[in-house]
Amino acid sequence: MSRTQRALVLVACSTSLFLSGVDVTVVTVALPQIGHSMHVGIAGLQWIIDAYTLVLASFLILAGSLADRFGRRRVYLVGLTVFTAGSAACSLAPGPGWLGGFRAVQALGGSMLNPVSMAIIRATFTNPAARARATGIWTGAFGGGLALGPVAGGFLVSAVGWRGVFWAAVPLGAAAIVLSVLLVPESRAQSPRRPDLAGQVLVTLLMASLVYGIIAAPSAGWESPPILGALIICVVAVGLLVRAERHRDEPLIDPQLFSSAPFVGSALVAFSAFAALNSCLFLATFWLQDVGGYPAADVGTYVLPMAALTVFLAPVAARFTATRGPLLPMAAGGLAITAAGIMLARLGPATPLAWLVGACAVVGTGYALVNAPATHTAVGAFPPDQAGVAAGIVSASRQAGSALGVAIAGSVTAAGLHGTLTAGFASAARAGWLIITVYGLLILVGGMVAARGRPWPERVVVSPTP
Repeated sequence: MSRTQRALVLVACSTSLFLSGVDVTVVTVALPQIGHSMHVGIAGLQWIIDAYTLVLASFLILAGSLADRFGRRRVYLVGLTVFTAGSAACSLAPGPGWLGGFRAVQALGGSMLNPVSMAIIRATFTNPAARARATGIWTGAFGGGLALGPVAGGFLVSAVGWRGVFWAAVPLGAAAIVLSVLLVPESRAQSPRRPDLAGQVLVTLLMASLVYGIIAAPSAGWESPPILGALIICVVAVGLLVRAERHRDEPLIDPQLFSSAPFVGSALVAFSAFAALNSCLFLATFWLQDVGGYPAADVGTYVLPMAALTVFLAPVAARFTATRGPLLPMAAGGLAITAAGIMLARLGPATPLAWLVGACAVVGTGYALVNAPATHTAVGAFPPDQAGVAAGIVSASRQAGSALGVAIAGSVTAAGLHGTLTAGFASAARAGWLIITVYGLLILVGGMVAARGRPWPERVVVSPTP
């Protein structure tokens, strides 16, 4: 394949990640208006976010495995089609339950995008250094989507209402389908794994029970039967999953993977980075609209620096990783997110807006520095013919972080909220902001673990040439 052809494949694959980035911030900006128009509180709005991320995290690994077996291009196109159709359905949702359900459909399509596009890049760019640079551009596309999402979301919410943010994904999805049909070649793994349905059911049960328990606990109480039942189901699902995967020849999640330091460390970094990013977006949106009283159109502008930094810094971090390893960018990113959490915890009703904007920008800096190194290091820990499964596990870690980050941030805020959002949100959110510092520290630990391990043999010597 020529250099031009590889570049075109990268453009096509990056389009889907750009679409995913847009979807994250464009919906978050619309949450306050969705809550007002549908009379939904914080817990209900958490589910609008987590219905998406929960399904996404649950099916990413299966999607990668199916792509390795049945063809990456084929599965990728199916995912784009389902995602686009789900977006159109969300715009027509008559109530919060329907909106959550359609978000789950949208996520089912989304689960076939990120890991499969990463697997396509893995198969297209065979040189490790070139793949690292391609990964940086690929993750930078997500930052571009994050950057456009707040501005587009704020404009759409102000101009046509929250339903417009879902319609915006339809032409983007259609464009991605056309690009993929024209540019993306078909590829398969030489030795694909068979689908592990038992493992898939247990992973879904584990994630659903855990997220439900965290979201519902502030209102129902940690000692209530539904919450205790959810936590028991979660623990039982973990035990059954470990037992089942140990006795399968081709498990959904291979227990041997956790003996790989680059994989374990990178998965922890990916989880923590997305938890921090989405916690910050979720809480900042409510602070700006309900505490600061800013209109949705302005919210997009204030969040823009955080998102825009990922566009510029992600390729830089990827190039540095290709030549000098992942430790320094991961450590710098972890320190940035830790500092941002401390800054955000000082927010109050009278805090200047510039403080929030600056702290969010620091979160975006930390995320940009760690995302590409984590993806490149984790995928490089796998054999080449398991690229789809590898990318699926890395993406699942990110989306699990996103789901749990929003669930935890929303739950601790709801538990501390007394009175209206406008009067009590600033003090109630302080615990949620401080949790972001914990994610920063976890990134530091994960980065040190990932950098100390031995990668897949082809990456021991990295050439700087494509």
